[in-house]
Amino acid sequence: MSEEILEDEEKAKSPILKIILIVVGVLFIVAITIGATLFASGFFDADKNDDAEAAVAALEAAAAAEAEAAAEAAAGPSKVQLDSPELSKFQQSYYQLEKELTTNIANSRKVMQASVAIMTHYDERVVENVEKHAFPLRNVMLIVMSQQTESDIADPEFRLNLADELKLVMNAKLEELEDFGGIEAVYLTEFVVQ
Repeated sequence: MSEEILEDEEKAKSPILKIILIVVGVLFIVAITIGATLFASGFFDADKNDDAEAAVAALEAAAAAEAEAAAEAAAGPSKVQLDSPELSKFQQSYYQLEKELTTNIANSRKVMQASVAIMTHYDERVVENVEKHAFPLRNVMLIVMSQQTESDIADPEFRLNLADELKLVMNAKLEELEDFGGIEAVYLTEFVVQ
């Protein structure tokens, strides 16, 4: 009887041992397959990761440089500063429009003629923009001048008010055309009403 019990125990151990060996073998094969796949895909190559990080850093630097350049362009021209030991002043640039502006006075037979000059503290780009867009600027100035009436002209502050209106419309037109106005004052150097 004791022999039969020993045989039953050996038969019971044998299938458990086989199952354990099969499970360990399958796990070993799965581990080898995963390792081989990772190796073949380049997972263990550190150089490729470094190259990708360097490329990302280069792209970020280029984007930062472009953003800085865009911010400088959006800021417009810089003011020209005079060197002075005590005070810092901005240099004033003046420009006289070549032709006089002549228009009829609203609801009148009279004619108004004016020569216009501008002043800016910014660099020469403002003057270049005024020269470049002389025709649209003359048009908006003539529109403002043609809306003036005889009672407006009788006002003692008329020339100052007209100069302010001309400055506003000129800056608006330059901002529309060049994204920057820059005209700080308009002067009527000659003014005649007939």
